[in-house]
Amino acid sequence: MKRILTCAIVALSFSAFSQSLTSIEGVEYDPNNQIFLVGNGSNVVRMHSNAVPQGTLGNAQANYGLEVVGSNLYSIVGSTIKCYDVTAGTLNWSLPLAGTSFLNGMASDGANRLWVSDFSAKKIYEVDITDPVNPSYGVVVTNTGTTPNGLTYDAANNRVVFVSWGSNSPIKAMDLTTYALTTLTTTALGNCDGIDHDAYGNYYVSSWSPNAVTKFSNEFTTSQTITVSGGVSSAADICYAEELDTLAIPCTGNNVVKFVGFNTAFLGELSSTDFQVSGYPTQASGVFNVNFSLAQPQVVRIELFDITGKKIEEVFNGTLPQGEHRYLLASLPNESGMYFVRVWAGMHMGITHFVK
Repeated sequence: MKRILTCAIVALSFSAFSQSLTSIEGVEYDPNNQIFLVGNGSNVVRMHSNAVPQGTLGNAQANYGLEVVGSNLYSIVGSTIKCYDVTAGTLNWSLPLAGTSFLNGMASDGANRLWVSDFSAKKIYEVDITDPVNPSYGVVVTNTGTTPNGLTYDAANNRVVFVSWGSNSPIKAMDLTTYALTTLTTTALGNCDGIDHDAYGNYYVSSWSPNAVTKFSNEFTTSQTITVSGGVSSAADICYAEELDTLAIPCTGNNVVKFVGFNTAFLGELSSTDFQVSGYPTQASGVFNVNFSLAQPQVVRIELFDITGKKIEEVFNGTLPQGEHRYLLASLPNESGMYFVRVWAGMHMGITHFVK
């Protein structure tokens, strides 16, 4: 078997079954259940980053922005903020916001507060979710001066950073002490929709002109376009999952979700069989990626073994479509050592390994 080692950032993307998604606008990662949640209008679709839908989340809905905070999923449904149990999808409460025009983006501090943009009225709302039964809200910015869209919470600088619709869209920040606005940078991007940031302070912005996701440095002094296989189509409210070091991009133009995985130290193997399987760890601890390609739809079985050859777990068994696939092993064994991952695709088999 042949080992491969590179130091370049690797970006991989995978599209979902478009017929399973009809009106996507946003995506959010649920670290407790280790799954992505896709806002699909009348429902919320559960999805792993191999882009295969895993069914809907109970009765949950999300027309636009959505946020996972602890055991709850918060979403925008019309002029209302809804709170669902993130595991069962049952409704906990609904909070109508008075005087709204078009609620669009949402961000949270991961504990007590949500921020919601009103696209048409140019407002930003703050929702206090400290009381799990009786939330409250208020308008904290009455006029953003732009058409606000996606938002993200920047804890290090005590601010919310947001993007806007329109040409040469600026990226702005709202100070969380004074609620004053500042312009962080002007861009040549048009119709910016979503924004999120990674664990290293880099920002990712989705735009419709060009159809792209752009990565900005922490101080917005440099930028680069993220390469996504097949490109993106009207990318909406993106999500960076820190636990997986993965960016999820919902494309409203063709109703697919694409996933881009980043890593700075790619370590994989090509098996000695006629079926290639590779794997690499992410920068987030305890997560291993298994990559393979299918020439046609196949029944795939993924199994985990220890160094003695003892099978620990069958981690996946099901039919996958033709194309590139990446399966995330996010629940690895507690014991340190070498482990092997075997992938069966029809009558073909490939093996990769990792050291924990």
